[in-house]
Amino acid sequence: MSIEKIIFGAGCFWGVESTFCRIDGVRNTTCGYSGGDVAHPTYEMVCKGKTGHAEVVLVEYDTSAVSLDELLDVFWQCHDPTTKDRQGVDIGTQYRSTIYFFTPEQEAAAKLSCSRIQQSGRWQSPVVTEILPVNTFYPAEKYHQRYFEKRGIL
Repeated sequence: MSIEKIIFGAGCFWGVESTFCRIDGVRNTTCGYSGGDVAHPTYEMVCKGKTGHAEVVLVEYDTSAVSLDELLDVFWQCHDPTTKDRQGVDIGTQYRSTIYFFTPEQEAAAKLSCSRIQQSGRWQSPVVTEILPVNTFYPAEKYHQRYFEKRGIL
């Protein structure tokens, strides 16, 4: 068993987390903040859009049970990667479409996957997803973790 991590931002982290935590081979998910320049941000700070952080989900997965390509397919399916700083009614830079990678192999896979989804014709507009190396990840407050599950929404 080999556990790897990758970070996905695809709008409000509650829905993203609930999507990924149900995948066989995903061992853990953590809602959090990444991509900004403010240390130890709070939810309130991120929601104001002044930290530069996106709401994201750290996904820890067993590579012998689920591939990165499978996770990337789920990522592209669970949001609209063509809307800059917006997912549905959620508007702001904190809701941007982003992938934060830990390894060069993840970077290559994410870029190839992005290219394939752009060329697939599924989206009429260009994909605006950022694909960047992880800088820092800050876990969100405890009440955000498994938010839907705790409320019986799953």
